Amino acid sequence: MKTIPPTASQASCFSPRHITGFSLVAIGVSALLLGHARAAEIDFDKQVAPILASHCLDCHSGAQPKGGLALDNRKAAMAGGESGLAIVAKDIESSLLIQRVLDEEMPPKHPLRDSDRETLARWVRAGANWGTERIDPFAVTTSVRAGYDWWSLQPLKTTQPPEMDDDWCRNEIDRFVLHKLRAAGLTPSPDADPRKLVRRLSFDLIGLPPRREWVDAFVADPSEKSYRALVEKLLASKHYGERWGRHWLDVVRFGESDGFERNNPRKNSWHYRDWVIRALNADMPYDQFVRMQLIGDQLAPGLEGAAATGFWVAGVHNTVVGGSKRMKQLARQDEIEEVLATVGQTFIGLTVNCGRCHDHKYDPVTQKEYYQLASAISGLKHGERKAKSAEDAAKLTGLESRVAELARQISAVEARARKEIVATRSKDATNEDASPKPISRWEFDLGFQDSIGQLHGQPMGDAKVQGGALRLDGDDFVVTSPIDGPLAEKTLAAWVQLDSLDQRGGAAISLETTNGVIFDALVFGEQEPRRWLAGSNNFFRTQPFKDATNETESAAAVHVALVYTKDGAITAYRNGEPYGRPIRKAAMQGFQKGQAEILFGLRHKPPGGGRFLSGSIHQASLYDRALSATEVAAAAGNLDAQVSESMIVNHLKPEARAMRATQLDEHKKLLAELSRIRQLADRRIYTLTPGPGATTKVLLRGDPEKPGEVVSAGGVSAIQGLKSGFDLPPNASEAERRKRLAGWITHSDNAQFARVMANRVWHYHFGSGIVDTPNDFGFNGGRPSHPELLDWIATSFRDGGFRVKSLHRMMVQSSTYRQASRHRSDAAQIDSANRLLWRMTPRRLEAEAVRDAMMVVAGKLNRQLGGPSFEDVKITFNSGTTYYEPIDVDGDSFFRRTVYRFNPRGGRSALLDTFDCPDSAATAPRRAVTTTPLQALSLLNNVFVLRMSGYLAERVKQEAGGPAETQVRLAWRHVVNREPNESELNASLKLVSEHGLTALCRGLFNATEFVVIE
Repeated sequence: MKTIPPTASQASCFSPRHITGFSLVAIGVSALLLGHARAAEIDFDKQVAPILASHCLDCHSGAQPKGGLALDNRKAAMAGGESGLAIVAKDIESSLLIQRVLDEEMPPKHPLRDSDRETLARWVRAGANWGTERIDPFAVTTSVRAGYDWWSLQPLKTTQPPEMDDDWCRNEIDRFVLHKLRAAGLTPSPDADPRKLVRRLSFDLIGLPPRREWVDAFVADPSEKSYRALVEKLLASKHYGERWGRHWLDVVRFGESDGFERNNPRKNSWHYRDWVIRALNADMPYDQFVRMQLIGDQLAPGLEGAAATGFWVAGVHNTVVGGSKRMKQLARQDEIEEVLATVGQTFIGLTVNCGRCHDHKYDPVTQKEYYQLASAISGLKHGERKAKSAEDAAKLTGLESRVAELARQISAVEARARKEIVATRSKDATNEDASPKPISRWEFDLGFQDSIGQLHGQPMGDAKVQGGALRLDGDDFVVTSPIDGPLAEKTLAAWVQLDSLDQRGGAAISLETTNGVIFDALVFGEQEPRRWLAGSNNFFRTQPFKDATNETESAAAVHVALVYTKDGAITAYRNGEPYGRPIRKAAMQGFQKGQAEILFGLRHKPPGGGRFLSGSIHQASLYDRALSATEVAAAAGNLDAQVSESMIVNHLKPEARAMRATQLDEHKKLLAELSRIRQLADRRIYTLTPGPGATTKVLLRGDPEKPGEVVSAGGVSAIQGLKSGFDLPPNASEAERRKRLAGWITHSDNAQFARVMANRVWHYHFGSGIVDTPNDFGFNGGRPSHPELLDWIATSFRDGGFRVKSLHRMMVQSSTYRQASRHRSDAAQIDSANRLLWRMTPRRLEAEAVRDAMMVVAGKLNRQLGGPSFEDVKITFNSGTTYYEPIDVDGDSFFRRTVYRFNPRGGRSALLDTFDCPDSAATAPRRAVTTTPLQALSLLNNVFVLRMSGYLAERVKQEAGGPAETQVRLAWRHVVNREPNESELNASLKLVSEHGLTALCRGLFNATEFVVIE
């Protein structure tokens, strides 16, 4: 134990009684204090509070402080704890806090420094004067944690590049870098060799080796104009988005399976990957790029928005959460924490997830703020949805408009003919008068149109009109546009022919709110087999119709109707006759204008098992009133519905009949085209399927069974210059919470938002960020090597409209980027890690770039953009778990860029794995770079490498012709973008003569120049 020894005069002041009452440390400190009795009074806020905040408050604060002792406010601290008084003014011996500190019992494991122990003792002896009533543990940065004054939490500083009179500086970046180099006594390196520079630039911007013509052109003219033109060519390449999309997918931990025990595949999650690539190729402003990923479903309905919000579900998802309530709650909290970790680290460089169980130990993020963020994403759900692209939607709209117009024209002709036919019939006039008039009717003769009103149908799945009826196969349905008026009392009626009496739970016609939560439906076989039922949400208005029978439904079409009256009664009819006895279980359900819709074939949304009907609906009607028994009987015997198509055709005059035939033919062709495009346009996407936001409470110590105060959605107050409150009630809608979160993250005053992305781009260009921990700008992260430069770049990025391609231009056009990578021992002695950028650090290609480069030089790369991932694994389902076993594949469809490879978690590729391709179970903002014997073995023996070596040899033979020397020279140029020197040429010719050209190609793939970018 380290002690503070007293002087001889000080030691003489102590009696034996004092010695037995204090430890040696206490003697030393107390004696020292006696010698400085008149020292300046301690400033509590500046000297004492930081010590308590850094070393004591983690345990001794909050609702349940350890030992009953809270030290975060004066009243509690002076009251003491379970062991007695912790602080007694001017009495060190009676102050248990000081005794425990001096004896090094507290803090446990990590005793205070001598200077801190002395400060606390002096403070008590001087009277233990308190400053600010409650200590804010985040007020100031200390040696063990960050405070509100932490560098990355401050607004962007307006900085000016240093004045540097040196021709080496091509832009402002160089002036910042050269200033630091000179201060350290260093000089920059000269420009890289033109060949190496083109190769470096090509791999950095598009992740592929440069074309030979690019290399030749720049070597012949390595001018500034040529270099800038090459930069623009690469930034405009379609492969740019693939390269930088892969970087982004690393950060957001995009994978194509769930992970955990079952690890089910996600065959439709590739839409998010493709959206990222398209957005980057289009140079979408970064703030819009992020907003789309957070709230794209609100900004761009359809495929675009659904694909973008795949960000939320890109990570792992536990589908086996246990049976107990607690296990389910813990699994949900684990999922929320994992997503918040990605959100915080990706966009603002803070590990906000560390606030789940307590205030963040190292950064100024409170536990309450963590749960405010959790509230903002509490509607998070994984799932699939169908969506259309904007182009497909526009095409469909045009086709649907033409189909509807044709149907209207044909229906008008047929309606006149039907009326004339009915008028000539001998019928009871009273029956005609009693026939009720619906507000909407669907004839299903030509399409899904409402022949009376505007509730036109939209088919989902394979629903189609066939033989004058709506044909439903048990997994499709039709949905109409929203109702254009309120509905209270009502009648639902339909002519239905069932495929089977054994089906359960499907609906012929349903009136539901547009979100599917509330509904009234004509349902078959749900609670009772072979019985019609008045279906409703949670069976609130549902009871069996007693004494009802169904014996002929499958043999012929029957007319079924449900009448809803204002007293809550529901009466059913079959073929105009009462069906069982009326029921009355709850009040009548009303539906508001524009907030409800009609479904055919589905009980209610979302679509799912047991809700579909299998059969044919010949006609359906909606009435905005409760029909009488007489009116229902009249509707069931409606002569209009019994006029056949042949009667109508025979009734028409020849000219009208011919016109109708032409229109029908065109209508049929358009319907076929419409059906074809719908099938292509409706794409299943694995993405966010938001549920209602939950009312969120702080969970004490992160325990779901210990809820604390209710919180509203909000951000982190430590980020200076940005309002953290979202001004929302705790029960605000999920969409509004997520919208406010997106606005807070992407706000122009959020310095972290711009800093983190600027640093991320720098990291990928230079091999290390200005902050070398791209995801963590907090206390445990790295410190910026060039803080002024980082703020200058971030400010330029923000003020330039958040254009990422502008960042690339700025960085790659600098002299700093163009430096040679040659090692210099004199500079390395001063800056071995090259943090001051005195050269370009050589970098090994990532695993994907190694594979892609092999395909390019072999002439086999399939440059197809986007679409479903190619699979080079065998998928095996066994005992509830999914296994992904690598398989040997060959062919053009498998030779696409690696970013398009099916990427399940745990579905490893030997070549990719050995070159440190990360598993997507966790974010990978900075890839590991290892050197192992397996890498050499893979490049020598991996079946993919052997196959590409053979293809490269074939290409070289075809392009170079017969002479071996010509072939060898061309092989070298393809692989490393240069010709071999004399010794390399001779060695290569010998290898070819003894083992063939394929062996040389295989050897070149093993060359350091191929896998390392200088």
